[in-house]
Parts: sequence; C-alpha cells; structure tokens
Amino acid sequence: MTYTYQYPRPAVTADCVVITTEEVPKVLLIQRGNEPYKGHWAFPGGFMNMDETAEQCAIRELEEETGLVVERVRQIGAYSKVDRDPRGRTISVAYLAMVASQITVAGHDDAAQAAWFPLTDLPVLAFDHQDIMADAIALYHKVNR
Repeated sequence: MTYTYQYPRPAVTADCVVITTEEVPKVLLIQRGNEPYKGHWAFPGGFMNMDETAEQCAIRELEEETGLVVERVRQIGAYSKVDRDPRGRTISVAYLAMVASQITVAGHDDAAQAAWFPLTDLPVLAFDHQDIMADAIALYHKVNR
C-alpha cells in the first residue's frame, strides 16, 4: 500500500501500564535497552504497526518486552505533547491492565529488564510516563473500588 500526503504525519505508539490488585499495588516497568532514555524505566510499549489497533499494539508490545500476556486493557488516554519523544513527533495511546498479583516477567526485545515496583516507590520514568502514571493510578482507583 502506498501513501502520499501533503503534510507530515506523526508516529503512533501504545504503552501498557500493568498494575496489580494486591493490598500494596505494584506496577510493571521495563528498563530501556536502547536510546532514547537507555537505562531508564518506562512502561512496556512501542510503535504501532499499520495492520493493528492501538489496543492490539499495547498488548503485543507488553508480551514482546516482558513475556506477560493480557487479554483486556482499558484506555487511559492519548498523550501528544510536541516534545514528548526526542526521536520525533510521536503520539502515544496508553492502556491500563490489572492483574491479581505479580507475575514472573523478564526483559525481552528492546527491554533490558522488567520488574515490579510498588506504586509508592517508583523510579524516575522516561519520556512523559510520570504524567501517564498519574492518570493510570486515577483510573486504577476508579475501577478497582
């Protein structure tokens, strides 16, 4: 399929925020294996393929980067700050998945490692993931009453 546009197009990514429903909730993060933000912690996610939805992308990237498979996600929101990604104009759609407890994960693909962090003790996050985290926590509390 060939595309010809008069105007530049932004890239689209999807991120998956996975939070446990344990008494002390934990979030799954990956340590980035590549630039930008190599070595920093972030949500599993990546660039959307032309033949998938943003939701499918988030679920696929989660599995590719951590080995964790989920079937259901809820959209947190879309993030479109002009300078959110130093590689270029990128819009991300973020999704929330909830799991009962920590599941064994490992860093795969372009993730150096994957680990669970208590919501009360998060590392510094890459990109604008701190903004996404705040919105994810709000949605988590709304649906996990």
